[in-house]
Amino acid sequence: MATKIDKEACREAYNLVRDDGTEVNWVTFKYNGSTIVPGDQGVDYETFKRKCTDDVRLFGFVRFTTGDAMSKRVKFALITWIGEDVSGLQRAKTGTDKTLVKEVVQNFAKEFVISDHKELDEDYIKNELKKAGGANYDAQTE
Repeated sequence: MATKIDKEACREAYNLVRDDGTEVNWVTFKYNGSTIVPGDQGVDYETFKRKCTDDVRLFGFVRFTTGDAMSKRVKFALITWIGEDVSGLQRAKTGTDKTLVKEVVQNFAKEFVISDHKELDEDYIKNELKKAGGANYDAQTE
């Protein structure tokens, strides 16, 4: 059965993260049968990481504040999590299903496909976002 997405509900969750007036820093998009729907949301990145268990596949849209001494800015990451225990068929479908998520989640600085908990490290993600962000005034002091 072809995967579908609840665009309206997912767009509402996506906009919560993008809205500077909310505290929500991350949302997940998960599978409910063959439909992608909004999952959990929260403020703390560590809580998001705990949602990424070995038996699930999900998409995360996460807000990070990056920058340097001269400039702080908000960057967004699209994280595709595929747990180690997810079947080969589901792994393969996740790649094509991501196109449905990208119809809703259109603005992000960098995309990640992760299966290893070490790659979910907040400093690693922030560093990758910083690299994608252009000018780095910290380089003058390093």
